[in-house]
Amino acid sequence: MTLETLSTNRSHGGTQGVYRHKSATTGTDMSFAIFVPDNPEGAKLPVLWYLSGLTCTHANVMEKGEYRAACAQHGVIFVAPDTSPRGEGVPDDPDGAWDFGLGAGFYVDATAEPWAANYRMRSYVEDELPSLILRDFPAADMTRQGISGHSMGGHGALTVALRTPDRFRSVSAFAPIVAPMHCPWGEKALSNYLGEDREAWAAYDACALIAGGARLPDLLVDQGEADSFLEEQLKTHLLAEACEKAGQKATIRMQPGYDHSYYFISTFMAEHVGWHAERLKA
Repeated sequence: MTLETLSTNRSHGGTQGVYRHKSATTGTDMSFAIFVPDNPEGAKLPVLWYLSGLTCTHANVMEKGEYRAACAQHGVIFVAPDTSPRGEGVPDDPDGAWDFGLGAGFYVDATAEPWAANYRMRSYVEDELPSLILRDFPAADMTRQGISGHSMGGHGALTVALRTPDRFRSVSAFAPIVAPMHCPWGEKALSNYLGEDREAWAAYDACALIAGGARLPDLLVDQGEADSFLEEQLKTHLLAEACEKAGQKATIRMQPGYDHSYYFISTFMAEHVGWHAERLKA
């Protein structure tokens, strides 16, 4: 699992890198971006994961997310994986739709064919990539991790954290899909990747996990009120209701005038990085 360097660039007193490796989990080449602020030899920095949304790769947040200045200020490493396996032979939506298949792995481990061989983004994000970061980036302090994400990636951040409560000190999201069992995007993805047994879907639904007893140390969510996906796909009110009913600590902010784009994400990114940094102090 040797890393291939695709690019490195100096930025905000740190190094923005993009790397590729052969993944045993997905059976494909996988790429990811990582920003490492300058640090003294032997220093350890906390790690903030960012999971991207439908159609995205690592490049969307890297080019438009505006996180590097805040990460350099707070001394936080920022890791952005891809959203799905890619390459020749990897199955895609048979109708060519953008909301399923390539770029839309939904951070699940698929069990249904033909998806099961490659679409194993849950294990990639939870196991393989963290092991690689630990091995190849000595400044990464894997005892201090936070996670965030946008839309499908917000769903991923919430569910990964809820399933692994001892791993993350901080969790946030931008416009997350909070109840994929009850929205068109989620129903399409989960039924195809996992089959029709809805009980199996619950491991990938933040509201269902919270209702089942899973908890987070804290939670910050920003959602644009002008987001065209809010009512049908994102259903932020369901997360607010689930947290209130369960006594889960959460700050869920509706932001007037903001949509689903990176104009929205970049506006609040520095605040999220600072929020995580406060909770990731040694």
